[in-house]
Amino acid sequence: METLFSIMVGVGLSAACGFRVFVPLFIMSVASWSGHLTLGEEFAWMASPAAMVAFGTACVLEVGGYYVPWLDNLLDTIATPAAVVAGSIASASLITDMSPLMQWSVGIIAGGGAAGTVQAATVAVRGGSSATTGGLGNFAVSTGELAGAAGTGILAIVAPIIALTLVFLFVLFVAWFFWRIFRRPRTADGTTGTTSPNPPAT
Repeated sequence: METLFSIMVGVGLSAACGFRVFVPLFIMSVASWSGHLTLGEEFAWMASPAAMVAFGTACVLEVGGYYVPWLDNLLDTIATPAAVVAGSIASASLITDMSPLMQWSVGIIAGGGAAGTVQAATVAVRGGSSATTGGLGNFAVSTGELAGAAGTGILAIVAPIIALTLVFLFVLFVAWFFWRIFRRPRTADGTTGTTSPNPPAT
């Protein structure tokens, strides 16, 4: 049961890495340093003051970069593989009673998969915002992603089931939203539109 709980916490933190790479790692570092999170022996360095400073600095730079117009889209191309790596590490670091092979298998498949799925959803949202608002709406997207990273990261530690449920609903909503957009019929000029059941009389 304890192992399952650790995996859920790890997957929740990994999913948070899909919103922002370093925010969940900073939360992990603070939580483990304060005794609220137990990391594997080989990941004890994440609880050191030096790691907290490093993760905190990276958080500030990452968050600030996403508020720079068009730089946010460039950062997404870098953040996608970085989120998968960070998610894998976050998940594996909490598994303490498995063999290294199983530890990293769960970390990569569950943690990396969760981070990659959430990251893909955020990239889709940001791309849609850039296309429809010329990047003007990306400020709101960046703020939402920051709130998602911090909120999911904290919830993953105190209430992992709630965190995973909210992440699942977020990904499901994004998938549904874009499915509805792409399934709309297209007009002759290539734009989306709706068909009228009663065409105008001539």
